Amino acid sequence: MFHKFLKYISQSISGMIGVSVYILADTFFISYKCGADGLAALNLILPVFGLVFAIGSMIGIGSATRYNISTAKGSPSDYYFTQSIFWCLICSIPFMLTGIFIPHKALALLGADAGLIRLGRNYMRIVLLFTPFFMSNYTFTAFARNDHATSIAMIGSISGSFFNILFDYIFMFPLNLGFLGAALATALSPVVTMLVCSTHYLGKNNHVEFHWRKPSLRRIIRCCQLGVSAFFAEISSAVITIIFNMLILRIAGNIGIAAYGVVANISLVAMAILNGLAQGAQPLISQSYGKGEHDLVRKFLNWSLAAALLIELVIVVLIYGFTDTFISIFNSEHNLQLLAYAHTGLRLYFLGFLVAGINIVLVAYFSAIDRALPAVLGSVMRGIIAIAFCAILFSQILGLNGIWLSFLGSEIITFFVILIFRKS
Repeated sequence: MFHKFLKYISQSISGMIGVSVYILADTFFISYKCGADGLAALNLILPVFGLVFAIGSMIGIGSATRYNISTAKGSPSDYYFTQSIFWCLICSIPFMLTGIFIPHKALALLGADAGLIRLGRNYMRIVLLFTPFFMSNYTFTAFARNDHATSIAMIGSISGSFFNILFDYIFMFPLNLGFLGAALATALSPVVTMLVCSTHYLGKNNHVEFHWRKPSLRRIIRCCQLGVSAFFAEISSAVITIIFNMLILRIAGNIGIAAYGVVANISLVAMAILNGLAQGAQPLISQSYGKGEHDLVRKFLNWSLAAALLIELVIVVLIYGFTDTFISIFNSEHNLQLLAYAHTGLRLYFLGFLVAGINIVLVAYFSAIDRALPAVLGSVMRGIIAIAFCAILFSQILGLNGIWLSFLGSEIITFFVILIFRKS
């Protein structure tokens, strides 16, 4: 059983890293092509990815979790996939309309000045127009994992990432499309992932059925309750980025925003690893819970927490050991001010990962066993309330360093909130 656990989490982590590479590849090529202004523009757009990913993960992972529990209990589960895709498409409509008509206003709302709006407008438009694919991607990969096709889900995510890296280069350099080329490569990547996952759904080992039922708001809300932890795992990066951008812009200007772009993008990979751990354990926990195998549920939880601790320590050691090396990847102009801001920022911000992994696992665990209250409270605290409170308070006391340390403060607060409400 431990071997099965390792298989699920390793493949899920690989897949989540693949998803994070969508944006990481853009960051590298954009920093090389457009310098600090490109980094700043992309960092202002990152919250849009966070919101889109959050909604898609809540619907897709929540529906897949409900599907797994229902299947284990012998309840009807033949409509969850189609319902999930339908609601992803509905939720995409406002984003698409924004991309068609007012991408420049969306950028201005996120804090972009006239120069950054000109640079990032087309990128924003393309990303918003492809929202249905970004959202539906979570449904395709989550149902594959819950149908014991973790290898296919992993291969799909990695294939999308390789496509993104390759076509980032092709579109931006040989075809000289610049920022627009990065957007096109990123937007097409989830399509590749979904096509790969479709090989499972069309194959003989597929158990997911695609029956249609009249859409029900009540049913999708029940699914989303189990996807709340995934929602806040994704939305937290968007909320953090928006708050940090506003605070850093006031203290350190566009160079500070660019430095935070480096910190945020590296943290995306670390967060993807921890989210992958939680999402990899979720199908095993949900299935065991549905069958009433409570001893096995506890084993999976303990193994997940131990793995989170190990991963957290490795992440922090790597950051402290190779701080300037990581920064140099995104600092093509060798900007000394950017280096100074990002050096301190990386080291202080990543202290939060000493606690974040434990919180992510605990929130996902409560969601997997249908315990909505501690899952929702933990998610809301770490994703919005605690991080906003700490960032604003710490920035008033310690300035820029306080902003970097607010991630650690919020995760500590969240941990104690989860402990208090764990029996609720």
